[in-house]
Amino acid sequence: MTENNSASNTVTSVEGRELTVKRVFQASRELVYKTWTDPVHLPQWWGPKGFTITVQEIDVRPGGVWRYIMHGPDGTDYDNEIRYLEVASPERLVYAHGGDGEDDFHVTVTFEEQDGVTELTMGTLFKSAAELERVVKEYGAIEGAKSTLDRLEEQLAKLK
Repeated sequence: MTENNSASNTVTSVEGRELTVKRVFQASRELVYKTWTDPVHLPQWWGPKGFTITVQEIDVRPGGVWRYIMHGPDGTDYDNEIRYLEVASPERLVYAHGGDGEDDFHVTVTFEEQDGVTELTMGTLFKSAAELERVVKEYGAIEGAKSTLDRLEEQLAKLK
């Protein structure tokens, strides 16, 4: 299943146990990567609209950890932990994401630049297709990813 949201320039697809989200940003790869990894910028945009985060620690390097609490608009807090497996600035990040007792899923984010425009591809690999389906239904993972990338675009516009 592939869905193209032309209003936000976001393309999503679900295939088996993988959710892929692609988005083009009118910014350099270096700026997009920095905004994705810098502890000063992350709290400004990470998470769907209406959510905020509190960064507890962040160490963006292979073996490093990013722990944060995502605060939902209804007051619910969600503990999150990202363990970085691969960090190749400014081309690629690979990490395991878990928290609140949920099983980890693996994320690969690539940053490809052409003529000052950056295509970001985020592939999220779940343990099973059923787990992906559950996360899409229970947490609105596809809409949440689109909303998060909308916020990233807003943050990038402030930084240009």
